[in-house]
Amino acid sequence: MELWFTEKHTTGAGLVLKCKKTVYSAQSPFQQIDVLETEEFGRMLLLDGLVMTTERDEFIYHEMLVHPPMHIHGNARNVLVVGGGDGGAVRELLRYPCIEHVTLCEIDKEVVETAKRFFPTLSYKLEDPKVEIVYQDGSTLLKKSKNCFDLIVIDSTDPIGAAKTLFTREFYSACKKALVNKGIVCAQSESPIYHIEIIKDMISNIKAAQFDSVRPYTAPIPTYPGGFWSWMVACISGHCSDNEIPSTLPADQYAKLKYFNLDILKAAFCLPNFLKRALDKS
Repeated sequence: MELWFTEKHTTGAGLVLKCKKTVYSAQSPFQQIDVLETEEFGRMLLLDGLVMTTERDEFIYHEMLVHPPMHIHGNARNVLVVGGGDGGAVRELLRYPCIEHVTLCEIDKEVVETAKRFFPTLSYKLEDPKVEIVYQDGSTLLKKSKNCFDLIVIDSTDPIGAAKTLFTREFYSACKKALVNKGIVCAQSESPIYHIEIIKDMISNIKAAQFDSVRPYTAPIPTYPGGFWSWMVACISGHCSDNEIPSTLPADQYAKLKYFNLDILKAAFCLPNFLKRALDKS
């Protein structure tokens, strides 16, 4: 008997993958966690039945979440990752010698333990001495943080359930207070194909939190809704420029990247017309 996984993105579209087996299934205090072995994309992590990451295409998401803001900042030393319990964002951050400390704030300890057990290529840097893991709601931690971080990376799930608070004006205001001068926030911002209203709301809420500049950027991710994803970077001082950015990423680490490079950095901020028009109207 064949095993197929289906995730509906709308009432008429979705993702279908043939699976070899269910590797792991458990209910945490916060959500249902599943690991499936797929034929095309290797192991796949699901939270409440939704695709979070796969072995085959995770590098696109995590490289694009981390390297644009790291290049724009130029010298981030103390970084907060909100969510990201799979460890992919931490792995990319620790490619930079300038990083002194990473705080990973993940609400669900079981996500971290699942990643360590079943996704070692994602999670292996979680044991690094530069990394501190805090099991707490990200908005709660930020309310207690003032002028602490050079960069905040918001690696959240979709804005449903507990994650809704990570898309609010109040949350972005807390992020701004937690940043030092010239600090940056970077957040995943959903699919331009299906979620333009969410993207528009995020930009509005970030601007309302009085960031000086907010810029969306995009990249393709095959297993995410629409196969096309977005992020946005917000700066509290000056413009989030991708021009003539001095890189602090060593050459040997550049050679290990699978998607990101300086050409991609510039191209990612060139938005397609349908998205530019939608955001201009807002």
